[in-house]
Amino acid sequence: MDRKLIAARVPPPGRTIRKELAARGWTQRYLAEQMGRPEQKISEIISGKKRVTEGTALELEEVFGIDASFWLSLEGNYRLHVAREARMRRKAG
Repeated sequence: MDRKLIAARVPPPGRTIRKELAARGWTQRYLAEQMGRPEQKISEIISGKKRVTEGTALELEEVFGIDASFWLSLEGNYRLHVAREARMRRKAG
């Protein structure tokens, strides 16, 4: 049987957003204002409760200067990891 290495942990994109805020000395409120979003939505993205959509990725690109594809890649990798974990739990029964 061919075995693939699977990451033990894949952080949600919110962790990177949180680190970027800290590095810049920004608050979630400030980010929300810059993106024209309610602060609660930003908090939900950071906590992993809400996804980084294509629109959100474009807004993050504009605010942080970090390519939208980076944010979408983080989101996709995180969601795929969560789905794999759930599948493994179901198989383990």
